[in-house]
Amino acid sequence: MKKVLLLFITALFITGTSQAKENVKITNEMIYQKLIDIDKRLTILETQFRDFKEETNKRFNFIDKRFESMQNYMDKRFDAVDKRFDDINKRFEQLYTFLWIITGIFTTLTLGVIGFAFWDRRTIIRKAKDETLEELQKEEKLKELYNALKQLAKKDPELAKILKQFNIL
Repeated sequence: MKKVLLLFITALFITGTSQAKENVKITNEMIYQKLIDIDKRLTILETQFRDFKEETNKRFNFIDKRFESMQNYMDKRFDAVDKRFDDINKRFEQLYTFLWIITGIFTTLTLGVIGFAFWDRRTIIRKAKDETLEELQKEEKLKELYNALKQLAKKDPELAKILKQFNIL
């Protein structure tokens, strides 16, 4: 920084001397006075630069703090969103489990109804078969009884008369 300032001062001095009239003599005192003025300006510039640097640092620190607060805020928001996604995932898992339970209940009921229907049909068919066989046996016995009465009616005229009365003969 000082090198730049020294070059600046030299450039000013050179331009100042080149523009000076030829009959004006530059004395050491004038140079000394110019150097004092330049030193004062340099001190003012350094102070202004330091102040600017401090102000800039303060602003950057303030911006850093705002970024940190924004980062904290965003972290909290992302945590809240993550929590909501976790809650939604848990809810989906609960619904999925509930659907499996409902499917199990429905399957059990369906198999139970089919099993009951199959058992009921088997029972009814077996019972109908037994009843049919009993009826056939009764019918067979009735045929035998009818044949026996017919045989007996051939020998007994009174029985034949009764059987004719009931249209059995």
